[in-house]
Amino acid sequence: MFAVIELGGLQFKVSEGETIAANRLDYTPGQKITVEKVLLFSDGQEVKVGQPYLKDVEVKAEVVAHTRAPKVIAFKYRKRKDSAKTIGHRQDLTTIKIEKIAA
Repeated sequence: MFAVIELGGLQFKVSEGETIAANRLDYTPGQKITVEKVLLFSDGQEVKVGQPYLKDVEVKAEVVAHTRAPKVIAFKYRKRKDSAKTIGHRQDLTTIKIEKIAA
């Protein structure tokens, strides 16, 4: 059994017991949330596709922690111009544990 959900502007394929890292969300760690933006649901035999969302399926999850992704380095170099620029970025993430997919 799995579902495709929309969370924080991104889409995730999730199943029960799985942990995902989404863009930073405004929830506190330990808080239970319900994701109602379910795009697709499959139970093994039947597949339901929403247009754009399914009304009778919801995903229950728990916010585990707020973390940060590893640093990504962007380096710009212009040959023969004596110009180089280094920029680093770390994305803020929210770790979420999927508890139940209710159909």
